[in-house]
Amino acid sequence: MSEATPVTIASTRADPGPIDPDELEQALNYIRPAVQADGGDIVLLGVEDGVVSLQMVGACGGCPLSMMTLKAGIERILKDRVPGVVEVNASADAPGSLEEATQGTGITLPTL
Repeated sequence: MSEATPVTIASTRADPGPIDPDELEQALNYIRPAVQADGGDIVLLGVEDGVVSLQMVGACGGCPLSMMTLKAGIERILKDRVPGVVEVNASADAPGSLEEATQGTGITLPTL
């Protein structure tokens, strides 16, 4: 049996240049409904040298799988749709209390 050849997927662009803010915003708006469907959202914190910094908020901020979602999903989509994106970093913003988690959402939790 022969050994498997490793597969590497690389960008065909030699120098992608700076990130276009409009393209980045369009890509984030493409992703946002899926994140919002799970009770969260993503906030763009900034862009520097091809690294996009995001903040996961709401239910996604406290979710232990949010960083996997970010790397396996959001980063892949942004790299594919926005020339110049080389990495996506995020900080999770878990709510500090139950009141913070439901504040402004219109959600009322039952009392026990």
